[in-house]
Amino acid sequence: MSKFGTDAQKRVFLEPFARGEKLGAFALTEPTSGSDAAEMRTSASRSGDKYLLDGTKNFITNGPQADAVLVFAMTAREKGHRGVSAFLVPTASPGFSRGKPDEKVGIRASGSCSVFFERCLVPERYRLGSEGEGFKIAMSALDGGRIGIAAQALGIARAALEEAVAYARERRAFGQPIAAFQAISGAIADMRTALDAAWLLTVRAASLKEAGRPFTREASMAKLFASEAAQSVVSKAVQIHGGYGYCDAFPVERYMRDARVQTIYEGTSEVQRLVIAREVLQGHGG
Repeated sequence: MSKFGTDAQKRVFLEPFARGEKLGAFALTEPTSGSDAAEMRTSASRSGDKYLLDGTKNFITNGPQADAVLVFAMTAREKGHRGVSAFLVPTASPGFSRGKPDEKVGIRASGSCSVFFERCLVPERYRLGSEGEGFKIAMSALDGGRIGIAAQALGIARAALEEAVAYARERRAFGQPIAAFQAISGAIADMRTALDAAWLLTVRAASLKEAGRPFTREASMAKLFASEAAQSVVSKAVQIHGGYGYCDAFPVERYMRDARVQTIYEGTSEVQRLVIAREVLQGHGG
């Protein structure tokens, strides 16, 4: 919103969000449209100086609590992704409703749900950008969001490594700490190496973004590597804990559940590979 919003939109929406007074949500994914955002079914039809929104969005983070939602909808379906527009929708708007919170395997502290629009009336002044700019806005947000997911994956992996190291030092077998066994120390070495490599990729992407330079490829690389590294690191942490790792007596079982979604949301690992390959083949950054 800071990049595409008008001054009036920033006063109404962005400033309360920045002050922590209100909570926002990003609504792109649909029941039949995830990675292929151009196939979205949610529509927005103009009615004078207003739009009528109809459709459903799935897995919306902050959905149960959000005060406003950034919604992407088709205003010109015949134009494909160039027919997508973006709208800022207060959740108090008539025609807006939400489903029950999703029951997820992991990241349970982060609420999500489906949101519904049934002839939801949105003033034209709440359209973000021009008609047809929605896809560009969404992709811009996802680029930045992927750096955030990479950082989230790093946090989970770091916590898992710390737990594994502590356990390996304390747990004894055959008269010595299990950290003394080559298999355990080798696993810890691999975990630390993967974590550092993911951290470097994430910092590079974040630095490019902060410098105002192109970072699409680097964000996808960071998200891809960090999310998959997190799964590997957490899996090794569970293995080091043995049977205790599969019980809730130690936090590594939660890290395993939390890590799994990192390769799925904000673009799956498969999508990240497509983005990276496209950027390389088009000569963006070599």
